[in-house]
Amino acid sequence: MSEERGESERAGDLAEEELVAVARGVKTRGLRGEIVAELLTDFPERFEGLERLIAVGPDGERQTLELEEHWFHQGRVVLKFAGYDSIEAASALVGCEFTVPESERVELEEDEFYDWELEGCQVETIEGEQLGRVREIMRTGGVEMLVVDNAKGRDYLIPMAEEICVRIDIEAKLIRVDVPEGLLEF
Repeated sequence: MSEERGESERAGDLAEEELVAVARGVKTRGLRGEIVAELLTDFPERFEGLERLIAVGPDGERQTLELEEHWFHQGRVVLKFAGYDSIEAASALVGCEFTVPESERVELEEDEFYDWELEGCQVETIEGEQLGRVREIMRTGGVEMLVVDNAKGRDYLIPMAEEICVRIDIEAKLIRVDVPEGLLEF
């Protein structure tokens, strides 16, 4: 599932809680200081009822912004923040990630995971052989693939199928796999 985890860097009085990115500012729009943002969430409905977002600039600086209104246009979200009433003011938000605290992320079903929860997990076979760490999740249009960095400097592509990924323990950062013969051969 998509909601990208942001960096947790200290800035001013803002809490050090981990953040989850829900949008990224790409350009200004109109004369009132609106900003067009790329959606980074599979849950666009989450913008309903949101009163504030935390903007994280390219330098990691955090700023809490009051969300006055939002709407969707051509697969993106248009955001209007209080105090940003001109193109010039809104241009400062281009390149920022708009985030919410991790505690406010959308809760998933028991067998669903965010990409950032899987990234960094150690992957091992059911026999205990260490395969490497998950670098990213590759979306193929079908079954997602775990891209696993191995010690040999090559990647394993492991399908996220239930019969292959037999145990996913996010707390322990461990994924146990039952790999079919030939899947790990180069």
